[in-house]
Amino acid sequence: MARQSPQRPDADEPELDDTTGPTEPDATTEPAAAAEADASGDADAGASRALWDELRIDPVEIALPAGTGYTLRAYRPAGELTPTDVAERDADDPFLARRQVVEAEDDENEDVVILDEEVAREFAESDDEEKRAKGATADAEAKEEATEESAEKADDEEVPVFLTHRGRLLLFKTPESLVSFVRSGAPNDLSQLDSWNDLSERVEPADIAPLDEDVYELDLVVENLRGGHDTWDPTLLIEAGEVARDLAYALRLPAVLDMLSAGSSLDDLDEALRASVNGGIGGFLGRRRLKKIGAQTASLGWRTIVGKISAVVDWRD
Repeated sequence: MARQSPQRPDADEPELDDTTGPTEPDATTEPAAAAEADASGDADAGASRALWDELRIDPVEIALPAGTGYTLRAYRPAGELTPTDVAERDADDPFLARRQVVEAEDDENEDVVILDEEVAREFAESDDEEKRAKGATADAEAKEEATEESAEKADDEEVPVFLTHRGRLLLFKTPESLVSFVRSGAPNDLSQLDSWNDLSERVEPADIAPLDEDVYELDLVVENLRGGHDTWDPTLLIEAGEVARDLAYALRLPAVLDMLSAGSSLDDLDEALRASVNGGIGGFLGRRRLKKIGAQTASLGWRTIVGKISAVVDWRD
């Protein structure tokens, strides 16, 4: 039987084209778009960091029991800064006002009234001799020189300054509200910086993106300490100590500075935490020191610190 040849399509009928079906998406399209978006995001982030690096000011995010907010922080030589004015804040504090009255009364009671003229002359002569002796000794001169040198070094030391006003920390719940305040020209303690005007002209809400090391979770510190030694988070607690010291200095909170000063129990906690994250024998000794620190004492101390900082925050929407 003869094999029939396949029929050819009629000339009037159009030939089917395999390419007329649905077009498959190019496998390289989506990855390329994602890569382009990532590159754009990296460029924006780089531009933001360039702004902060140039002006030497940084956005900071702080979480407190009342909420989380954004603010700004800079470091400058102490001699270039005027500290925040706490007179109005302290006047609003009834406990502080009462303490100042008591201190003033104590100072008045220290005055000595001497009725006997002869005894008075003896006191006066004794004081004069003591003053002359102190002024004549080389130790006194050396001490005075050391004090002057210490004061000069203190003026050169870089210290923190935040977005504060009249002794209160300004915290903003959104980047937009922070930028709006910066542009408004409202009075604040950062406006004394030479780079402040540039910032107010150039900053955008997208620039308010704190680095990981500038995000502080003070709201978690007390609960973490209450969990006991095995649950303590060294990074959380060390960073909390750093920002608490900065805030205490900038906001003029001497009680907080004392609680975190060298030799205090909370400073011992900080040093032990820092040692514990290191390897080798130093880390081992640090962990042993942590075991000797009372969890209750540490949590109570930090609750006081967080409370004092929270009390001087001015929340802005």
